[in-house]
Amino acid sequence: MEEKDVLKDCEAMEENYGCCHRKATPRQEKELRQLKNRISRMTGQLNGIGRMLDENRYCGDILTQVAAVESALQSFGYQILQEHMETCVVEEIRKGNMEVVEEAVELMKKLK
Repeated sequence: MEEKDVLKDCEAMEENYGCCHRKATPRQEKELRQLKNRISRMTGQLNGIGRMLDENRYCGDILTQVAAVESALQSFGYQILQEHMETCVVEEIRKGNMEVVEEAVELMKKLK
């Protein structure tokens, strides 16, 4: 994705959700690759659920796959939250921005 496309996506997120910050500390290449691999696996699981629907598979089997995707996404969210706390939140507190603590609490609530 080109930088102009990323900026356009960011502007759309800002307009729709009121958010779009840049991370001050870049993710390590290995970490980024692992996160993207997890997203790819979840995408594959979701596509698999779509195929199960097309094949008119048993509801219980579909629900089992839905639960697996939910669990994977929850785990992914917690991993991102941990990274956020260890980098972004720490950096903002060091700058004297204590509002980031409230933001972090709200993010935790969203993940439930």
